[in-house]
Amino acid sequence: MTVVKVDPTDLANTRFALSPMVELVGALATVAEPGGGPGWLAPWVDRHRPTFAAVAAEEPTLAALLAALRGARWTPDFLLPTPSGMDTTIEAELARVRATELKRVHRDLVLTAHANPHNAGRIDRAQPPAAFTAPGALDRLADALALVWERTLAPEWPLRRALLERDVVQRAGRLATYGWAGALEGLRDGFRWLDTGAIRINDWNSPPYVVAGARLVLVPGGFGRGWIGANPPDGYALVYPARGIAAPPDTPAGDGLDRLVGRARARLLRALAEPASTTQLVGALDMTLGAVGDHLAVLRDAGLVTRARSGRSVLYRHTPLGAALAASGDGPPAPPHTSR
Repeated sequence: MTVVKVDPTDLANTRFALSPMVELVGALATVAEPGGGPGWLAPWVDRHRPTFAAVAAEEPTLAALLAALRGARWTPDFLLPTPSGMDTTIEAELARVRATELKRVHRDLVLTAHANPHNAGRIDRAQPPAAFTAPGALDRLADALALVWERTLAPEWPLRRALLERDVVQRAGRLATYGWAGALEGLRDGFRWLDTGAIRINDWNSPPYVVAGARLVLVPGGFGRGWIGANPPDGYALVYPARGIAAPPDTPAGDGLDRLVGRARARLLRALAEPASTTQLVGALDMTLGAVGDHLAVLRDAGLVTRARSGRSVLYRHTPLGAALAASGDGPPAPPHTSR
């Protein structure tokens, strides 16, 4: 099995972080799959695949990267610089990608190719894709990634960010209540806290990752994938599938709740499957702050939601009655927790 070894100081300094690059890499890997990933992502893939194809047709490095990711079990580490925190920007992450040594890029791509079961018996020696041996290859790749981001994920980032933040809030609450063993349980398939002072991340037979004072961050991703981004001595990122991405608050459900409390309040009540702040609800539902506040006040007066302060935020959550009403309509399944 593969483990990440941590000492008490490493664990005490472990934080959650958000990463636009994690979303972009998740999108690349999903689009690269012949079937387009799990069924709940099909509408997104169908809508955006032409954009990825058009940019790849113009830029050989992006085409080569998509080919390397097709069916791969290993994600090139240079694509995931360890995010700094909850305010990491795509511009900062792409700048760090551009600054990667080309030798490191070649090594990561070769590892990805060798870890791809579709390449079994077809690779005679370690050679990076030809497109990555040309001058300026990494800058051109970063430009192509920036273009794909702007045309696909950038317009969605406010909503995705709100959903990812909600996942972090839920995980952080579990951490405060149950400790690291409880917080890691269910994070993704294969993750488990070991009494030996290590985090088990999968069942592969590979050398351990030793944090040894580097940064360790937990990063939710919206494409149902999980992997580790290793960038020693800077840090390590454990990417896990975020909850709730596959079931946006506007998913059609039974209309009984809508008739009872009104469509806007029904949307809010369903959106509180996980605790959320007013700002997160505004981003997730595309409603004004005033409308969200007014509807929450009515739901509180009716005994359907309650609120409590968590750090600098005030989080709203269901009461038992509110949870029962919100569950009265059938929604879609949660995204699968896949491992790589």
